[in-house]
Amino acid sequence: MKLNKIKIGLISLCLCITFLAYAHPFYVSITAIDFNPSKKRVEISCRLFYDDLEVALKKHSGKKIEIINPKNKSVTDSAIARYIRQNLKLALDNKDRNLKYVGYEIEEDVAWCYFEVSDIQNIHKMDIINQLLYKDFKSQSNIMHINVNNVKKSTKLDNPKRIASFIF
Repeated sequence: MKLNKIKIGLISLCLCITFLAYAHPFYVSITAIDFNPSKKRVEISCRLFYDDLEVALKKHSGKKIEIINPKNKSVTDSAIARYIRQNLKLALDNKDRNLKYVGYEIEEDVAWCYFEVSDIQNIHKMDIINQLLYKDFKSQSNIMHINVNNVKKSTKLDNPKRIASFIF
């Protein structure tokens, strides 16, 4: 009886180790888009694993760009701003808006990248194209949380789905 339990335990352990060895990593980003009516602006924060972002920046620019200890902070800022602007698009009330880069910071294994859109009076419709990291990770998912006039909406886009629309 004990020998059978030991055999079952060893088989289970081997199966778990095999599964873990072949398990695929999980790729996800989170983007929060908040309308701040008192400042008449949309504030955007993108949360990406910094190592995934470095992979994308290298493929996009052809250069190794370090985010944690950048050799040249302005080059890193420029690369991040360019990459995210090309892969995250925002239209408010059917008008395309340019994302103004504010900066980034590292928190543990995550890069928080900040953008804003100024001179926004109100929002009735928001259209978003979010294809962050899609070219680099086929199983990428992008979660978005939107807050406009205290109305909160969320969605998840799984590669290749990249477009979301919201009515307020």
